[in-house]
Amino acid sequence: MKADFIAAGTGATGSSSAMSLNQRFISLCRAIPESLIAAIGRFSIAAVFWKSGQTKIEGIAIDLVDGELKLGWPRLADSAVALFREEYRLPLIAPELAAPMAAFAEHLFPLLLLVGLATRFSALALLIMTLTIQVFVYPDAYPTHGTWAAVLLYLIARGPGKISLDHWIERRYQARQ
Repeated sequence: MKADFIAAGTGATGSSSAMSLNQRFISLCRAIPESLIAAIGRFSIAAVFWKSGQTKIEGIAIDLVDGELKLGWPRLADSAVALFREEYRLPLIAPELAAPMAAFAEHLFPLLLLVGLATRFSALALLIMTLTIQVFVYPDAYPTHGTWAAVLLYLIARGPGKISLDHWIERRYQARQ
């Protein structure tokens, strides 16, 4: 097979150096730490859901990236229930229940993801939320939801990485046994 590739190329030397360059590139890519990928994935997907959750509450605003910090007692925004009643229109669940549940979930699970605590469970919860949004709310937004699902599936399959409370707890637990 390799001989066929070389014979089809521009010559043994050209193909050989292209293969070598390709192999070096692949090795370099494989050297990216999974913990770095997981940390970036956790931060990025947490930001998506946190920002969405912030639109559903009043009285407190926390956006570390934009530098917004307004502390107060959080309460559900009136617009949140209206949003669920008029735009989202989820079946089987009343807007008065769906709005506070979504606002709570969009704050709790991103926080857990950020610190890497109950990461797989939190990612699963947000994946279910993503699938619900895709199927019932914005079915044409599959490119965005597919990206979210890919990050969440990575976290479910691979976990939070070494930069996480889950990893720290696991190491402490294993050390005691």
